[in-house]
Amino acid sequence: MAAKSKMRVPPHSEDAELGVLGSILLDASTGDTRVMDLCVRNGITEESFFSPANQLIYSTLLEMANGGLAIDVLTLNERLRALNRLDQVGGTAALQNLIDRTPTAAHAEYYINILRDKHMLRRVIECAHDAERRCFEDAVSANIIVGEVEQHFMGISGQNDGTRVTWPQALTNTMEHIDRIFSGEVAGMPTGLANLDRKLKGLRNGEMIVLAARPSMGKTSLAMNIAECVALGQDIYGRPMKGEHNRPHGVGVFSLEMSTEALAMRMLCGKAGVSGFEISGGSTFVNTKAVTQKLSKAATILQKAPIFVDDTGGLDVMDMRARARRMKRQRKIELIVIDYLQLCNCREFAKQGRQIETSQISGQIKAMAKELNLPVIVLSQLSRAPEQRRGGDNKPKLSDLRDSGAIEQDADVALLLRRPCKSSGDPEFEDLRLAIVDVAKHRNGPTGEVRLDFDDSLTRFGDRADPGSDPGNMEPTADPGS
Repeated sequence: MAAKSKMRVPPHSEDAELGVLGSILLDASTGDTRVMDLCVRNGITEESFFSPANQLIYSTLLEMANGGLAIDVLTLNERLRALNRLDQVGGTAALQNLIDRTPTAAHAEYYINILRDKHMLRRVIECAHDAERRCFEDAVSANIIVGEVEQHFMGISGQNDGTRVTWPQALTNTMEHIDRIFSGEVAGMPTGLANLDRKLKGLRNGEMIVLAARPSMGKTSLAMNIAECVALGQDIYGRPMKGEHNRPHGVGVFSLEMSTEALAMRMLCGKAGVSGFEISGGSTFVNTKAVTQKLSKAATILQKAPIFVDDTGGLDVMDMRARARRMKRQRKIELIVIDYLQLCNCREFAKQGRQIETSQISGQIKAMAKELNLPVIVLSQLSRAPEQRRGGDNKPKLSDLRDSGAIEQDADVALLLRRPCKSSGDPEFEDLRLAIVDVAKHRNGPTGEVRLDFDDSLTRFGDRADPGSDPGNMEPTADPGS
């Protein structure tokens, strides 16, 4: 079977290859560049052709088009002769054959689609052979191979779908983006908290946002509040978000600490404005009928939220990347939340110490954000350093990120969450609702503190009035009507 496999001719279409080249010549001879533009827009490269001669002809045509040279059979003939390529492509007769075999350039797009399809099949075969070779390398982990193979296969469709943005289109997209900002929209995905959005200008695609805090500060609650707002297309008070963000967005959650049911209970109680502690006490402490109505109303709303939770514990980071790719492909997610980084594993580097392992995990999460082109919020623990500082300065710093300095380096945005009521030496210790998010690192914007409200019984954040503003303009923490 192996011998038969080696004798097979890789998928290709000689007629389609000649049709594309002939269409370029017919089209260009009339002064039009439509077919060549179609080739470039559809990602046709030299490797898209199976025949070495056709590869040389196309690369020469591409060079001539980029150089602004006139293109027809005669000029192509002279160009190939000057580059000592004419004999390699079969001489003048081969060029004339291109014209004779192509009745019209009107079907060029059809030929291009066949060309792309055959090239894609050849790349699938190459990836499969490479995957087979990798499987026989004993030193490589199976999880790593699966992740790499999946990434390579996804790259085949990604590189051949014609979606690569040209420089002029990038400028056009940027101007449209700026117009949306001037109209009042944030630059990225809104968090649903106005105070936080004013500082961050939203969550940008391809960025790794680290949300760090000491235990019991509410970092999981803040991340899930943001996930809820993004998934519903509403701010924390249930009001529609502005512009194109006024719609549901898919959110993938990797919960390595809490179960899906625990997250659902927390989100449901917060949305309904009902204390989870009171519910756990049963009918003795609450008005069962009234609470049930609130919970039912909140459940009806949250059932529409496209939130997809993976609560597998001790997940390997390469496995997580593979699952995230499938979420992106199958569920169309636009945001990922990871709770939390220190519970991830990286088997390949596990024996080299926790610091090196954490560095690799952080790097893989950053690479995942860039690969999938979406924001990734990753929660992280802080060390005990803030609690051990002298002089009453308990404010967390970037250097307090636990296990590795690579987290600080890889992060595009670093948010350090603290609650003054948890620190007796803090001047705002008596303010039980105050939560402060310190934007300690912001690669594309300003840093500084953001003041929020936090309702501990509902595990729900809200906006706090800035000093000097009118408190009456701020919304209550719980949803209106709940």
